Amino acid sequence: MSPIVSIIMGSTSDMKVMSEAAKFFDEMEIPFEINALSAHRTPDMVLDFARNAHTRGIKVIIAGAGGAAHLPGVIAALTPLPVVGVPVKSSNSIDGWDSILSILQMPSGIPVATVALDGAKNAAILSAQIIGTGDNGIQQKIIEFKEDMKSKITKANEELSSVEFKFRCK
Repeated sequence: MSPIVSIIMGSTSDMKVMSEAAKFFDEMEIPFEINALSAHRTPDMVLDFARNAHTRGIKVIIAGAGGAAHLPGVIAALTPLPVVGVPVKSSNSIDGWDSILSILQMPSGIPVATVALDGAKNAAILSAQIIGTGDNGIQQKIIEFKEDMKSKITKANEELSSVEFKFRCK
């Protein structure tokens, strides 16, 4: 089995957030790889990774980073693949805003799809949807996942209807 998604993070301190993407891919049975690569501490490794990911069969890259959060943009500048950036609220971030803006405000020609702060699961869902445009099996799994979400909300709403309050109108 070869990975079709690559999850990367600037530091293993981001693993708590980025593991949510890995868990989603496990549930969907989508092969992935996960690594720590730093745009600042291992720039040669980042360069090699970004330039060669597509030749290894990777279809989408999820890049999580905190603080200055350069990793997703550097990767996007060097690869032909779609990059989904996950801003991470880290110990050296300014409440996460620096990470959000660093990933969101990319120059023309270097797009990075950006999800919410610590939103690795949404990054995984978006990546699966991208891959699903060319893979009917993955697309069907996404359809089933969304139906399941709908069912959970419908059930929760039914349960909520039985909660009593003095001034509740029905």
